[in-house]
Amino acid sequence: MQFRLDKQSGNKLSVLGFGCMRFPRNLGAIDMQKTGNLIIEAVKKGVNYFDTAYMYPGSEEALGTILEKYKVREKVYIATKLPLVLLRGPKDFDKLLAKQLERLRTSYIDYYLMHMITDMELWDTLRGWGIEDWIQDQKKNGRIKRIGFSFHGSQQEFLKLIDAYPWEFCQIQYNYSDENFQAGKVGLKKAAEKMAVMVMEPLLGGKLATGLPKEAVDIFKKAHPGLSPAGWALRWVWDQREVCLLLSGMQEPRQLEENLQLADKAYPQMLTGEEHKIYQQVLQVFNRAYKIHCTGCNYCMPCPRGVNIPGCFAAYNTSFSMGFVSGMQQYMTSTGITSERMSGPRLCAKCGKCETHCPQGIPIIRSLVAVRKRMEPFVFWWIILLVRVLLGKKGKKGEKEKKGISSPVM
Repeated sequence: MQFRLDKQSGNKLSVLGFGCMRFPRNLGAIDMQKTGNLIIEAVKKGVNYFDTAYMYPGSEEALGTILEKYKVREKVYIATKLPLVLLRGPKDFDKLLAKQLERLRTSYIDYYLMHMITDMELWDTLRGWGIEDWIQDQKKNGRIKRIGFSFHGSQQEFLKLIDAYPWEFCQIQYNYSDENFQAGKVGLKKAAEKMAVMVMEPLLGGKLATGLPKEAVDIFKKAHPGLSPAGWALRWVWDQREVCLLLSGMQEPRQLEENLQLADKAYPQMLTGEEHKIYQQVLQVFNRAYKIHCTGCNYCMPCPRGVNIPGCFAAYNTSFSMGFVSGMQQYMTSTGITSERMSGPRLCAKCGKCETHCPQGIPIIRSLVAVRKRMEPFVFWWIILLVRVLLGKKGKKGEKEKKGISSPVM
C-alpha cells in the first residue's frame, strides 16, 4: 500500500480509501458478513480511510459496528458528512452529529465534511446560522478532528469556496471523463495548494469499470491486456500528485484484491505519454456512447411520482453503448413498463424536486423527455397495450378459475 501525506495534519493516508456508500446488500439490507470481511481485509492490507455519510442508508451504523467488533477503530480514519439537506436551523448541528457518533460507535470523527456544498450562497446561509463557531467548538471538545467539504457545483463556485474558510480538506468528483467537470483539474490544483484533496467517483459510478462500450474496452486491452478498465481509471487519478487519495466502493473480494494490487504501485506521474493518448481514444468513444452522465447515486430518489430515474438513464445510455436491443431489455426491466405499476418517464410531473438533489447537475426533466422519445416510440406503445390486454385477460381467467375451485359445493 502506498501512502500520501495530509500535510496539514501529518496523517499518512492510504492512496486507496474505502467508499462506504455501496456496501454489499442482501434483500435491501447491508450484508454484515460480506461487508465485515471486506472491511477487515482492507484494514489488514493497509487501507486506513473509510468514507461514509449520514445519508447512506445503514452505512454509518454498519461501519461503526464492524470497526468496534474487530477492535480496529484506532487503526483507521473515519470520514463522514453533515447532511446539509436535512438542516432546518442551527439546533440541528448538534443533533445530527450526536446521531452520527452513536451510529459509528465512536467519540470523534477524524474527517468531517459539509455534505454536498454547491455554491457560496449555501455556505453563506450556514455561516449565518453560526456554523463556523460550531465547528470550532466541536474541534475544541475533540468531537471533530479535521473539517472539510464535499463539492458538487461549478468550478467558479469551487474556487470561491476554497478561499472562504480555512478548510483542512475537500472531496471532489474526478476521473478521466470528468477532467473539466465541476471542480475539474483547475480546482484540484488550486485546492491542493491549501489542503488535502480526496477524490470520489473515480469510476463514475462503475461506468468506467463495467459500462464502457466494447470498442473502448478493446482499446484498453490492446494497449495492456492484463489491466482492466477499472485499473486504467484508478491509475489515471493516482497519476496526479495533487490527489491525496481516491475512494472506491468495493462490493466483492475480487474488486478489493484488484484495487489493493493497483494501490501497491500507485505513484504520481507514473503514466507514459503513450498511455495518455490511450485515454483520449477511449474518451472519444465513451462520450459518443454516454449521453447522460448519471452515476446512479440515487440522490434524486425517491421520485414523488415513482419514476425510476437512475434506471431510465442507465437503460438509455446502454441503448447507445451496447445497442438498442440491450438498452430496451434493460429499460423494460428497470421501469416495469408492461406492468400496471410502471415507473417510466411518462409519470414525470416536472416538479423539479429531483434536480435540486442531483450532484451531477443533470437537467433531469429534460433528460427524461429524451429517454421517453428514444425508448418509447409510438409503435412501442401499441405493443405494450397489446401485452397489457393479454395479461389482463389471463389474469381475469385465472381469478375465475380460482373462484371456481374455492367455491363451496351446493
